[in-house]
Amino acid sequence: MVFDAVNDPRNFKAATEAAKKTGKHVQATISFATTPFHTAEKYVELAKQLAGEGADSLCLKDMAGLLKPYEAYDLVKAIKKAVSLPIEIHSHATTGMSVATLAKAAEAGAEILDTCISSLAMGTSHSPTETMVEIFKGTEYDTGLDTKLLLEIAEYFREVRKNYKKFESSFLGADTRILAAQVPGGMLSNLEGQLKEQGAADKMDAVLKEISVVQKDFGYPPLVTPTSQIVGTQAVFNVLFGRYAKLTGESMDLLVGKYGACPAPKNDEVVKKALETLKMEKAITHRPADDIPNEFGKLEDETKKLLGTDKVDVEDVLTYAMFPKVAPDFFKKRANGPVKFTAEPEAPKAAAAAPAAAGSAAKYVVNVNGADYNVVVRPEGTMAVTPAAAPAAAPAAAAPAAPAAAAPSGAGAVVHAPVTGTIVRFAVAEGASVAAGQTVVIIESMKMELEIKATSAGSIHFLVPTGTQVAAQQAVAELS
Repeated sequence: MVFDAVNDPRNFKAATEAAKKTGKHVQATISFATTPFHTAEKYVELAKQLAGEGADSLCLKDMAGLLKPYEAYDLVKAIKKAVSLPIEIHSHATTGMSVATLAKAAEAGAEILDTCISSLAMGTSHSPTETMVEIFKGTEYDTGLDTKLLLEIAEYFREVRKNYKKFESSFLGADTRILAAQVPGGMLSNLEGQLKEQGAADKMDAVLKEISVVQKDFGYPPLVTPTSQIVGTQAVFNVLFGRYAKLTGESMDLLVGKYGACPAPKNDEVVKKALETLKMEKAITHRPADDIPNEFGKLEDETKKLLGTDKVDVEDVLTYAMFPKVAPDFFKKRANGPVKFTAEPEAPKAAAAAPAAAGSAAKYVVNVNGADYNVVVRPEGTMAVTPAAAPAAAPAAAAPAAPAAAAPSGAGAVVHAPVTGTIVRFAVAEGASVAAGQTVVIIESMKMELEIKATSAGSIHFLVPTGTQVAAQQAVAELS
């Protein structure tokens, strides 16, 4: 399967040609969205372009459950009339329409329907396999699958699912707000977690409304990986800090064309802001990947350094290439084997801790979401929380890391983290003279990178090392 987040046919070509050279079946994916610029005629034209590039089949990817049943029927019919390729329908159940959509798509000639075993279905997932099997039973679309056997599979995964309860999204039914916000199922659960992390879980409705504004300003990209994350996170920042007061690095790249051509014109003022920040004269209009040099040799050397070996598997190089921030930690922990989750029994009541002596402080280690924190409870009841252990920093050409986390001296202006996240790298060296408004720290939050700027001019002193997980408004640097 080959897909492009902005449906730019130029971005399909290299992957399609590479797969065809190996004799593989190439399925080109069309990301579905409902905007003024996503019409049936344009989808048909895109299907023809992808077929012309060598696709063996097409997939209509309805990541937010926005494809309506009769709309699906008409669209499949139109594409079938234009190209003679098999069509797969991939529709999520978030809005409650997917079962009917799959049925009508099959009537129109779609050969493949994506479903999910019932115990893992619905909500932000897919339509139940058993349901669709029963709907088609006795018709020309009969799958021939045995429902009794499917029920056995469903029972097995019903028990497995219990082990992952803590990762469940609260969106388990039909959420019709998505019909307006166009948020894919995975994006919805991600937004929920991100807002909780930022202490803003009550702002979900405001963020869903803001998403439609950001999507329009960014040229109506379909909301699928990674554009869903880019648009969603920018919407969160807009709600938290004001519209476009803080642009993520990925938002700026999308605005200036580094992801390819979006379907519609973008907001000129927001593009201008991104160009100025990136110090670019104009947006990219050609295929952006043409600017990327062959980096495999460099990535291979970096992977060898990470693993401490003279030879590395191509799979490890590709893992590092695709996930440069996650791969280093994965390589370190890989020898421990796969992570296993089991349903947690009800915890016994904890014994009361012995009271601290008068005038002293009691120290505890508290684990929050897998991270240990040293907590000091003072007699007056206040708490000081600092990370007990920081994850490995992503490799980057960065200035030297500061020593262990320190508190501000009080002698200068303090730079705070605007959001909860991880310090990725320093933009300047320790002790460097910086100007007010100059970028000094890069923080990763909600899978996006955000610049932290100096609040005044002065000499920079970093209070936390790279790789540190910090809370919103935690002091990360001081200017003197």
